[in-house]
Amino acid sequence: MTSDRWEPAAFKDRVDQVLQRFVADEAGRFAEIDRVLGPVAGQLEAAVADGKRLRAAFCYWGWRAVGQPDSDALVRAAASMELVHAAAVVHDDLIDDSPLRHGRPTAHIALRGAVRRRPRAVSAARSLAMLVGDLLMGLAGELFATSGLPAAYLARARPLWSVLARELIAGECLEILRTGAEPDTAASLKVIRYKTAKYTVEQPLLIGGALAGAGGRLREGYSCYGLPLGEAFQLRDDVLGLFGHPERTGKANADDLRGHRPTALLAETWRVAGAEDRERLRALLGQRGLDQAGLHTVRETMRRLKAPDRVEGMIAARVEEALDALHELNIPAPAEAALTELAHSAAVRLS
Repeated sequence: MTSDRWEPAAFKDRVDQVLQRFVADEAGRFAEIDRVLGPVAGQLEAAVADGKRLRAAFCYWGWRAVGQPDSDALVRAAASMELVHAAAVVHDDLIDDSPLRHGRPTAHIALRGAVRRRPRAVSAARSLAMLVGDLLMGLAGELFATSGLPAAYLARARPLWSVLARELIAGECLEILRTGAEPDTAASLKVIRYKTAKYTVEQPLLIGGALAGAGGRLREGYSCYGLPLGEAFQLRDDVLGLFGHPERTGKANADDLRGHRPTALLAETWRVAGAEDRERLRALLGQRGLDQAGLHTVRETMRRLKAPDRVEGMIAARVEEALDALHELNIPAPAEAALTELAHSAAVRLS
């Protein structure tokens, strides 16, 4: 993709090539240290095998919206956002004890095979997965620093990396601390904002803009667009997690319920539920062995109380807010068109 026309598939292919080559090289060096590290190296590559590459796209258009041209070096820098995401996913799956991601075993499940004959194999596999996530975050910084962009450009964006890491980890901590607590919509939205919205849309845009030398007004506009859109993205993810088709989402429908996670969907259900419904939900939430009958009960309760409809309204309002902010910015038409399309693809999807 070297023209001003936004071609998502072509851009994804460019990012995939960068990630696969870079991670394959790093995994190879890692495995050369000792042959027993092979399965761990394999999980590094598995972590970047899938993805829509939305975070890289937002970083790319954060750069282009300033008026900068297409650049292979910028695509490499933008691809580092996907390594941040890969690290977050490995850690998130570990924290949530999720067995599947993209229809395949998650890292801490897949790595059990590497330690199956060792004492405390399950704990050892979880420890290995944690280290995979740590290494992926380190590799993100390495890819960014060696992208080929001028050092002065990189220096403008470097402070944003500490902000990204601080807010992402704060979001993960907030989710852990809120898990199992009485559902609360405001608290759930705060988790969403820090755990997902900022590193999915706002921070990639700001990093792309900083690399390009964006001014203060444009950076403010990026946040006004990115925060509500990032929240819409995670709200959609929560709805898909419970009501989507596992063959499309690649995840089990009951994960959020078994983990009693603080989703806005659950909080909106709880907010309008009466004593009887709350008692029924209380008996099912957090059950590791929640079966299909229990899942059906929760879904039907949510539908009857119109919680999915309210969350859909929250998604639509946030997308509208993001697009209103976008259209107020004086950015090149190709960038506005691409960011408009990205807003719809982030919030309206099947997986």
